[in-house]
Amino acid sequence: MSLVAGRLAAETAGARGRRLIDRTLEALGGEAFRNMRTRTEIGRAYSFYRDRLTGLAVARFYTKYLDPDGKGGIFELQRQVLGKKQEDTVLFAANEAYDITYRGAKPIPDQQVAQFRDTALHNVFYILRERLTEPGLECEGAGADVIENQPVEAIDIYDSENRNIRVWVNSETFLPVKQRFYSWDPTINDRHEEVTRYTKYRQVGGIKWPYEVARERDGEKTFQLLSEHVTIDDPLPDSMFELPNGIKMLKK
Repeated sequence: MSLVAGRLAAETAGARGRRLIDRTLEALGGEAFRNMRTRTEIGRAYSFYRDRLTGLAVARFYTKYLDPDGKGGIFELQRQVLGKKQEDTVLFAANEAYDITYRGAKPIPDQQVAQFRDTALHNVFYILRERLTEPGLECEGAGADVIENQPVEAIDIYDSENRNIRVWVNSETFLPVKQRFYSWDPTINDRHEEVTRYTKYRQVGGIKWPYEVARERDGEKTFQLLSEHVTIDDPLPDSMFELPNGIKMLKK
Protein backbone atom coordinates (compact mmCIF):
# COMPACT_ATOMS: atom_id res chain seq x y z
CA MET A 1 0.00 0.00 0.00
CA SER A 2 2.79 2.44 0.89
CA LEU A 3 4.47 1.80 -2.48
CA VAL A 4 1.24 2.56 -4.37
CA ALA A 5 0.63 5.66 -2.28
CA GLY A 6 4.16 6.80 -2.97
CA ARG A 7 3.70 6.41 -6.72
CA LEU A 8 0.45 8.34 -6.65
CA ALA A 9 2.02 11.10 -4.61
CA ALA A 10 4.90 11.30 -7.07
CA GLU A 11 2.57 11.78 -10.04
CA THR A 12 2.89 15.33 -11.34
CA ALA A 13 -0.12 17.52 -12.05
CA GLY A 14 0.69 17.37 -15.77
CA ALA A 15 0.95 13.57 -15.81
CA ARG A 16 -2.27 13.26 -13.84
CA GLY A 17 -4.03 15.62 -16.24
CA ARG A 18 -2.87 13.66 -19.27
CA ARG A 19 -3.91 10.38 -17.66
CA LEU A 20 -7.39 11.75 -16.92
CA ILE A 21 -7.72 13.12 -20.46
CA ASP A 22 -6.80 9.69 -21.86
CA ARG A 23 -9.34 7.97 -19.59
CA THR A 24 -12.02 10.49 -20.60
CA LEU A 25 -11.33 9.93 -24.30
CA GLU A 26 -11.55 6.19 -23.77
CA ALA A 27 -14.85 6.57 -21.88
CA LEU A 28 -16.34 8.68 -24.69
CA GLY A 29 -15.48 6.07 -27.29
CA GLY A 30 -11.78 6.42 -28.07
CA GLU A 31 -11.09 6.42 -31.79
CA ALA A 32 -14.82 6.34 -32.59
CA PHE A 33 -15.15 9.67 -30.78
CA ARG A 34 -12.01 11.19 -32.32
CA ASN A 35 -13.12 10.14 -35.81
CA MET A 36 -16.70 11.39 -35.47
CA ARG A 37 -17.53 13.44 -38.56
CA THR A 38 -21.12 14.53 -38.01
CA ARG A 39 -23.70 14.57 -35.25
CA THR A 40 -27.46 15.19 -35.26
CA GLU A 41 -29.32 16.09 -32.05
CA ILE A 42 -33.12 16.35 -32.06
CA GLY A 43 -35.12 17.39 -29.03
CA ARG A 44 -36.29 20.49 -27.23
CA ALA A 45 -34.33 23.67 -26.55
CA TYR A 46 -35.17 26.00 -23.68
CA SER A 47 -33.91 29.54 -23.14
CA PHE A 48 -33.94 31.36 -19.82
CA TYR A 49 -33.46 34.88 -18.50
CA ARG A 50 -32.80 35.36 -14.78
CA ASP A 51 -33.70 31.70 -14.29
CA ARG A 52 -37.14 32.19 -15.85
CA LEU A 53 -38.19 30.31 -18.98
CA THR A 54 -38.38 32.72 -21.93
CA GLY A 55 -38.44 30.35 -24.91
CA LEU A 56 -39.15 26.75 -25.91
CA ALA A 57 -38.77 25.20 -29.33
CA VAL A 58 -38.44 21.88 -31.09
CA ALA A 59 -34.76 21.87 -32.01
CA ARG A 60 -32.56 20.09 -34.51
CA PHE A 61 -28.82 20.68 -34.16
CA TYR A 62 -26.64 19.46 -37.03
CA THR A 63 -22.87 19.51 -36.48
CA LYS A 64 -20.12 18.73 -38.96
CA TYR A 65 -16.42 18.56 -38.09
CA LEU A 66 -13.68 19.70 -40.46
CA ASP A 67 -10.04 18.69 -40.63
CA PRO A 68 -7.76 21.33 -39.02
CA ASP A 69 -5.80 23.29 -41.62
CA GLY A 70 -3.07 24.58 -39.32
CA LYS A 71 -4.27 28.19 -39.69
CA GLY A 72 -6.42 28.36 -36.56
CA GLY A 73 -10.12 29.09 -36.39
CA ILE A 74 -13.09 26.86 -35.71
CA PHE A 75 -13.24 23.49 -37.47
CA GLU A 76 -16.90 22.90 -36.81
CA LEU A 77 -19.98 23.80 -38.85
CA GLN A 78 -23.36 23.97 -37.18
CA ARG A 79 -26.92 24.36 -38.36
CA GLN A 80 -29.56 24.97 -35.68
CA VAL A 81 -33.14 24.49 -36.88
CA LEU A 82 -35.92 25.61 -34.54
CA GLY A 83 -39.71 25.24 -34.60
CA LYS A 84 -42.17 22.45 -35.36
CA LYS A 85 -42.19 23.48 -39.01
CA GLN A 86 -38.42 24.08 -39.01
CA GLU A 87 -39.14 27.71 -39.83
CA ASP A 88 -36.12 29.32 -38.18
CA THR A 89 -32.49 28.46 -38.84
CA VAL A 90 -29.21 29.68 -37.38
CA LEU A 91 -26.23 28.80 -39.55
CA PHE A 92 -22.63 28.95 -38.34
CA ALA A 93 -20.51 28.35 -41.44
CA ALA A 94 -16.72 28.41 -41.77
CA ASN A 95 -16.23 32.20 -41.68
CA GLU A 96 -19.75 33.58 -41.46
CA ALA A 97 -23.04 33.15 -39.66
CA TYR A 98 -26.66 33.86 -40.59
CA ASP A 99 -30.15 33.93 -39.13
CA ILE A 100 -32.41 32.43 -41.82
CA THR A 101 -36.19 32.82 -41.99
CA TYR A 102 -38.79 32.95 -44.77
CA ARG A 103 -37.81 36.61 -45.24
CA GLY A 104 -34.23 35.75 -46.16
CA ALA A 105 -30.80 35.51 -44.55
CA LYS A 106 -29.54 38.12 -42.12
CA PRO A 107 -25.87 38.17 -41.01
CA ILE A 108 -25.56 37.49 -37.30
CA PRO A 109 -24.01 40.32 -35.24
CA ASP A 110 -20.26 40.06 -34.76
CA GLN A 111 -20.57 39.82 -30.98
CA GLN A 112 -22.82 36.76 -31.25
CA VAL A 113 -20.44 35.11 -33.73
CA ALA A 114 -17.52 35.81 -31.38
CA GLN A 115 -19.48 34.26 -28.52
CA PHE A 116 -20.17 31.10 -30.57
CA ARG A 117 -16.48 30.85 -31.43
CA ASP A 118 -15.40 31.40 -27.82
CA THR A 119 -17.88 28.82 -26.54
CA ALA A 120 -16.67 26.24 -29.08
CA LEU A 121 -13.01 26.79 -28.23
CA HIS A 122 -13.78 26.22 -24.55
CA ASN A 123 -16.10 23.23 -25.07
CA VAL A 124 -14.58 20.06 -23.60
CA PHE A 125 -15.94 17.83 -26.38
CA TYR A 126 -14.58 20.16 -29.08
CA ILE A 127 -11.21 20.27 -27.31
CA LEU A 128 -11.03 16.48 -27.10
CA ARG A 129 -12.16 16.08 -30.73
CA GLU A 130 -10.17 18.86 -32.41
CA ARG A 131 -7.58 20.55 -30.19
CA LEU A 132 -5.56 17.96 -28.25
CA THR A 133 -2.59 18.14 -30.65
CA GLU A 134 -2.67 21.93 -30.82
CA PRO A 135 0.73 23.51 -29.99
CA GLY A 136 0.75 24.99 -26.51
CA LEU A 137 -2.28 23.05 -25.23
CA GLU A 138 -1.58 21.68 -21.75
CA CYS A 139 -3.60 19.98 -19.03
CA GLU A 140 -3.16 19.41 -15.31
CA GLY A 141 -4.97 17.32 -12.75
CA ALA A 142 -6.56 19.61 -10.16
CA GLY A 143 -7.65 17.11 -7.51
CA ALA A 144 -10.71 15.19 -6.39
CA ASP A 145 -14.04 16.77 -5.48
CA VAL A 146 -17.78 16.08 -5.25
CA ILE A 147 -20.05 17.62 -7.92
CA GLU A 148 -23.75 16.86 -8.41
CA ASN A 149 -23.51 14.35 -5.53
CA GLN A 150 -20.92 12.27 -7.37
CA PRO A 151 -17.15 11.88 -6.93
CA VAL A 152 -15.21 13.69 -9.64
CA GLU A 153 -11.68 14.49 -10.78
CA ALA A 154 -10.92 18.04 -11.92
CA ILE A 155 -8.80 18.81 -14.99
CA ASP A 156 -7.46 22.25 -15.92
CA ILE A 157 -6.83 22.79 -19.65
CA TYR A 158 -4.78 25.75 -20.94
CA ASP A 159 -3.86 26.91 -24.43
CA SER A 160 -1.25 29.24 -25.92
CA GLU A 161 -3.70 32.19 -25.92
CA ASN A 162 -4.28 31.99 -22.17
CA ARG A 163 -7.68 30.35 -22.44
CA ASN A 164 -8.45 28.19 -19.44
CA ILE A 165 -11.20 25.65 -18.84
CA ARG A 166 -11.78 23.45 -15.83
CA VAL A 167 -13.55 20.14 -16.44
CA TRP A 168 -14.87 17.76 -13.82
CA VAL A 169 -15.15 14.10 -14.87
CA ASN A 170 -16.84 11.32 -12.91
CA SER A 171 -14.21 9.38 -10.94
CA GLU A 172 -15.69 6.03 -11.99
CA THR A 173 -17.02 6.55 -15.54
CA PHE A 174 -14.61 9.40 -16.50
CA LEU A 175 -17.42 11.09 -18.42
CA PRO A 176 -17.55 14.93 -18.21
CA VAL A 177 -20.00 16.15 -15.57
CA LYS A 178 -19.37 19.89 -15.58
CA GLN A 179 -17.11 22.49 -17.16
CA ARG A 180 -16.34 26.12 -16.36
CA PHE A 181 -14.56 29.00 -18.06
CA TYR A 182 -14.61 32.79 -17.86
CA SER A 183 -15.56 35.06 -20.75
CA TRP A 184 -14.72 38.76 -21.00
CA ASP A 185 -17.56 41.23 -21.58
CA PRO A 186 -16.28 44.62 -22.82
CA THR A 187 -19.69 46.25 -22.26
CA ILE A 188 -19.37 45.84 -18.49
CA ASN A 189 -15.56 45.68 -18.40
CA ASP A 190 -15.73 42.46 -16.42
CA ARG A 191 -15.87 38.73 -16.94
CA HIS A 192 -18.70 36.19 -16.79
CA GLU A 193 -18.55 32.73 -15.29
CA GLU A 194 -19.76 30.27 -17.95
CA VAL A 195 -20.79 26.82 -16.66
CA THR A 196 -22.13 23.83 -18.61
CA ARG A 197 -23.47 20.63 -17.05
CA TYR A 198 -23.71 17.28 -18.86
CA THR A 199 -26.05 14.46 -17.83
CA LYS A 200 -27.91 11.37 -19.09
CA TYR A 201 -25.22 9.86 -21.28
CA ARG A 202 -26.23 7.21 -23.78
CA GLN A 203 -24.38 4.97 -26.18
CA VAL A 204 -24.76 6.31 -29.73
CA GLY A 205 -22.84 5.11 -32.76
CA GLY A 206 -19.97 3.74 -30.70
CA ILE A 207 -19.59 6.82 -28.49
CA LYS A 208 -21.12 8.11 -25.25
CA TRP A 209 -23.00 11.40 -25.62
CA PRO A 210 -24.96 13.53 -23.07
CA TYR A 211 -28.67 13.81 -23.84
CA GLU A 212 -29.07 16.72 -21.44
CA VAL A 213 -26.93 19.86 -21.62
CA ALA A 214 -27.55 22.92 -19.44
CA ARG A 215 -25.65 26.21 -19.56
CA GLU A 216 -25.39 28.87 -16.86
CA ARG A 217 -23.93 32.38 -16.76
CA ASP A 218 -22.97 33.86 -13.42
CA GLY A 219 -25.03 31.24 -11.62
CA GLU A 220 -28.22 31.70 -13.65
CA LYS A 221 -29.49 29.14 -16.16
CA THR A 222 -29.52 30.48 -19.75
CA PHE A 223 -30.02 27.42 -22.00
CA GLN A 224 -30.95 23.76 -21.86
CA LEU A 225 -31.08 21.11 -24.57
CA LEU A 226 -33.00 17.90 -23.91
CA SER A 227 -32.27 15.51 -26.75
CA GLU A 228 -34.69 12.76 -27.64
CA HIS A 229 -32.77 11.37 -30.59
CA VAL A 230 -29.04 11.56 -31.40
CA THR A 231 -27.24 10.01 -34.36
CA ILE A 232 -23.57 9.96 -35.30
CA ASP A 233 -21.98 10.15 -38.75
CA ASP A 234 -25.12 10.74 -40.78
CA PRO A 235 -24.13 11.78 -44.35
CA LEU A 236 -24.85 15.49 -43.92
CA PRO A 237 -24.17 17.23 -47.26
CA ASP A 238 -22.06 20.38 -47.47
CA SER A 239 -25.12 22.24 -48.77
CA MET A 240 -26.69 21.99 -45.31
CA PHE A 241 -24.05 24.41 -44.06
CA GLU A 242 -24.29 26.85 -46.95
CA LEU A 243 -26.81 29.53 -47.86
CA PRO A 244 -29.40 28.38 -50.41
CA ASN A 245 -28.84 29.68 -53.91
CA GLY A 246 -30.76 32.85 -54.65
CA ILE A 247 -31.81 33.53 -51.06
CA LYS A 248 -32.58 37.17 -50.28
CA MET A 249 -29.86 38.86 -48.25
CA LEU A 250 -31.06 41.11 -45.45
CA LYS A 251 -29.12 43.86 -43.74
CA LYS A 252 -27.40 43.13 -40.45
